[in-house]
Amino acid sequence: MSLRQAAFGLLRKLRHSPQIPTATVIRTAKTRQTGKIYFSCYGFGQYTWKRPLGEAYLWIFLSGQAAVLLGINCRTAFAEDASINLSSEDNMQEGNLTGLRKIQDGSVVSNIHTSKWRVFTDKGRDYFLQGKLEEAERLFLSALQEAKEGFGEKDAHVASACNNLAELYRVKKAFDKAEPLYLEAVKILEVSFGSEDVRVAAALHNLGQLYLVQRKLQEARMCYERALKIKRGVLGHGHVDYADTMYHLGTVLYLQGDEKDAETLIQDSVMILEEGGLGESNICLRRRCHLAQIYIKSNRLAEGENVQRKILHAMELTKGWNSLDTVLAAEGLCLTLQSLGNLTEAKDLLERCLEARKTILPEDHIQVAANMLYIARVQMLSLNQQRKLDTSETIDELNKAKDLLGHSIRIAQQALYKSAKEENKLKHYRVSRQTRKDEHAALVILLQSLNALGLLEINEQELLESMGERSAAVGAENAYRQCISSFKEFGVGRMASSPEIKAEYLSCLKRLSSLIGDGSTDSMQQSRKATLQELKDEIKHIEAELPNKGEHKN
Repeated sequence: MSLRQAAFGLLRKLRHSPQIPTATVIRTAKTRQTGKIYFSCYGFGQYTWKRPLGEAYLWIFLSGQAAVLLGINCRTAFAEDASINLSSEDNMQEGNLTGLRKIQDGSVVSNIHTSKWRVFTDKGRDYFLQGKLEEAERLFLSALQEAKEGFGEKDAHVASACNNLAELYRVKKAFDKAEPLYLEAVKILEVSFGSEDVRVAAALHNLGQLYLVQRKLQEARMCYERALKIKRGVLGHGHVDYADTMYHLGTVLYLQGDEKDAETLIQDSVMILEEGGLGESNICLRRRCHLAQIYIKSNRLAEGENVQRKILHAMELTKGWNSLDTVLAAEGLCLTLQSLGNLTEAKDLLERCLEARKTILPEDHIQVAANMLYIARVQMLSLNQQRKLDTSETIDELNKAKDLLGHSIRIAQQALYKSAKEENKLKHYRVSRQTRKDEHAALVILLQSLNALGLLEINEQELLESMGERSAAVGAENAYRQCISSFKEFGVGRMASSPEIKAEYLSCLKRLSSLIGDGSTDSMQQSRKATLQELKDEIKHIEAELPNKGEHKN
């Protein structure tokens, strides 16, 4: 999580006037370098697209849904963490809770404490935005002290200072320090303005955010339900801030298993934004992403497709195709189309994504390799579906898919060799976390591409044999052997323990074992027998290390 990203949400909270801001935004999908938001909201397999650019773009390809031909698990899964990160920017909109920006207009007597409180608050904000949390904490503590001395222990300025400090502790994950400050802010506001005041609702919303991050779902639910009741009475059902708390409550209910009520709340939250002219806003797009996840997880693919089309349409209008936001939205739709069997549209859309990526990124970028892998998979599925094509045409199409896989393999290998070379230069210096993630992604893409290439070679062999041509599965065997050797060459250290990488490695082992076992390769008899036993021993070893036995790809 980027401190600068988290700080952006807090910026609106640190004002000269006492206020109780709504929940801060911890932006996990915004990069420091560009300031652009990359929509990564579709969860597939064990991944959820809530990561920054540099890793989020990969996971749409790394699980896939090509179960028919590729033997890949196509389950979609909504990851619980996504619900927090995809939902919390709603409070940044200008105009939210406009009546809360000043709690005591005209009632503050200017004195030394007032001046110090303002200075400490402003400087603390600046340090926080710079990621200097220790300095920011010191100043926020001073601001709290000045508020107590200048305004009194139970003044709303103290509540605001408590909230600002609590938000900092939440970012630092010092939850034990944050909770009592949030509770104190709520208590002060209840005494000052009454328990049904909208400022109390805002403070309760923030406290609910803390509990949601900690997965204290029942506590979060109580906070959101109370805040929602207050906001409904004061702000009305159509207010965007009411919709914000509604959405967060829906998130909590979803995580508690109450999917029906959660879906209703999230739908209503989206509807309020649409009716308020915010249908194409970043906030609304995130909520639609969440809603699409719910539909897809419950296997309501047609409804998920409809929401994803709305998301893509909005991205095309606001950003165009010269944006990775649009590309990611299109790929989310592609997975659903693939599950629905609409492979032609999925392939056309993926090819457009590839063209866009080549315009935005270097042609040897790992994202391009992932895109090529995905197109090849869909192409293979499409050929498997369209058995009416004549054999020569099918082979031509297979060769096109083979070319895509070849490029994907080359790019992934280059990325791994480059990374290894840089690591050797660093020697004793610590390799960055991002570098590790990039290496992991490149290796998964390499193994999956080789795995897909092996299957393609088998399909091509079967077609040739149907034409009366004798053919051995040499190409498939070579692909699987290369897959195994790549794991041994690059799958070291932390990557060797990755379940995703091990699963791909295990798949290669099993498929090569099957080829050798049925005698469909040109291996000599004695060496084949020895190799087969080695493969079986390695398969047992990897299966023992992997969780969820029995769910591995064959």
